[in-house]
Amino acid sequence: MLTDATPVGVSSAHTTVAPTGGQTPASRQSPGSPRHRRRHVRGVAGWRLVAWIPAFVVLVPMFGILAALGAGDADTRAVLAHMLDTVLPEYALNSLRISLAVSCGVLVMGVGSAWLVVHYIFPGRRVLEWALILPLAMPAYVTAYAYTDFLQFAGPVQTALRRLLGADRLVWFPEIRSWYGAAWVFAGAFYPYVYLLARTAFTEHSQRFFEAARTLGCTPLQALVRVALPLARPALVAGVALVLMETLADYGAVAYFGVPTFTTGIYRAWLSMGDRVAAAQLSACLLVAVLVLLIAEARSRARLRYYGAPGRAPTTARRTHLRGLRGGLATIGCALPLVIGFALPALIMLRLAVSELDQVPWPRYGEWVYNTVRLAAVAALVACVFALVLGYAQRLAPGRITRIAVRLVGVGYAIPGAVIALGILTPVLHLDTWLGNFFGANGLVLAGTGGVLIYAYLVRFLPAALQSVDAGFARIAPNLDASARSLGVGGWSMLRRVHLPLLRGSVLTAALLVFVDVMKELPATLALRPFNMDTLAVITSHLAADERLAEAAVPALTLVLVGLLPVLVLARAIARRQ
Repeated sequence: MLTDATPVGVSSAHTTVAPTGGQTPASRQSPGSPRHRRRHVRGVAGWRLVAWIPAFVVLVPMFGILAALGAGDADTRAVLAHMLDTVLPEYALNSLRISLAVSCGVLVMGVGSAWLVVHYIFPGRRVLEWALILPLAMPAYVTAYAYTDFLQFAGPVQTALRRLLGADRLVWFPEIRSWYGAAWVFAGAFYPYVYLLARTAFTEHSQRFFEAARTLGCTPLQALVRVALPLARPALVAGVALVLMETLADYGAVAYFGVPTFTTGIYRAWLSMGDRVAAAQLSACLLVAVLVLLIAEARSRARLRYYGAPGRAPTTARRTHLRGLRGGLATIGCALPLVIGFALPALIMLRLAVSELDQVPWPRYGEWVYNTVRLAAVAALVACVFALVLGYAQRLAPGRITRIAVRLVGVGYAIPGAVIALGILTPVLHLDTWLGNFFGANGLVLAGTGGVLIYAYLVRFLPAALQSVDAGFARIAPNLDASARSLGVGGWSMLRRVHLPLLRGSVLTAALLVFVDVMKELPATLALRPFNMDTLAVITSHLAADERLAEAAVPALTLVLVGLLPVLVLARAIARRQ
């Protein structure tokens, strides 16, 4: 705070240095002067407006979907009535039972493995602690292709069993192309979300609670059920909510399995029945379900502050050594989710790729890689720019208005790609019609271009970039901003000269996350990509749909190898904390 003895020309954290060419009146230098207050209010209001620009960008698809609720004609109502009478109940039932089965599966695998690696020492624990997150690098649709080749009637497992048993058909063998097969694939692909949050919760909770439960006569299992799980409930709810969002958003795996869910119903109403408005109205129902999950996740996250030991740092758990049979069972229990979600699918696809390398159209493969890398790189660059602007606005103008804008941006990651595609097409097609009438042009101007696809990626994956950039801003001390202002550096100049050099690592991490997510994205790419532009994800889906799994193996493995990059960065961070 300035006092009366403060010399003219010296500024506080909210003032600038007086120019050397002349004297500045003290009233203009004082932080409490009316001129300074007006300038500060205008600056804060401006940055809050800047923060809302990315929020409106993300909200446009949601407005497009909601606008479709009041649209439609008699044909649209007839399509919806026909689907409601025939297939919609089955779509809803499949989505519900897959979601319930996946929730149970990820809780068992994620919580069980997290509890073991946090509280026990057993053979392979140090490797498994970080390796359990590797399924994050494997797209769910690639896992579905691998298990189909491995477990279908003509696959190696059933063929070997028929030869061993001397039977022509194994009527008791489970069908992989079923709703429970899809649940198996999703549980193996998405359990790391629950594992990471549960591991963090078990690690951060004070060991005193667990020791108190043991001194009161609880067995380790009873301590887990009565103490650890209630304390970790908000984190587990958040993890399951993330898993359910990914499950509801998936299209590639359920479409390949032939299991009609709500997402496949949207595509059928859109592409098979040719009614985009009916598909948008179905998307609105799915959007409501996603918003409910988001609200539940936010409420559970808000309660995290009430758990643990106030005023105390987390106590490191004293792990119990497991040897012999118990140690072997613990190793198997932790390794099984890793085998299901990553090791076995990767080995299956590698076997297919090696056996059919001569079938890969290598010139076309180079074109697919180029298209994929180009789209992913542009999307990563745009997302990082938006994340920097939003993060900087949040730093300079914190408050409820900016906080609401940030939360609205976070909604984009939870919206399924099919819903985003429909939400973007609705206003884009109207804009194309207006541009065509204005310029006297025929055909599409914006729809079917790479710019619309980049916009869909921005809506979907901007939250991933913002999370990394926000973490980088949080590590920059506020007094650096005050020092920069005292030297006459503020606004965009301070972002460029002070913050960007310090945010280099965070921005690179954000770009990597968005790059990998864009490469794996399938539903939005299928719906919005320009004509004659295939990416690795699209061509993998097309080849698998034609039952050419051996040819699909090489582009699928390329996606997995690229997806390993951010996962290995996260694994390195986990290993460093051990």
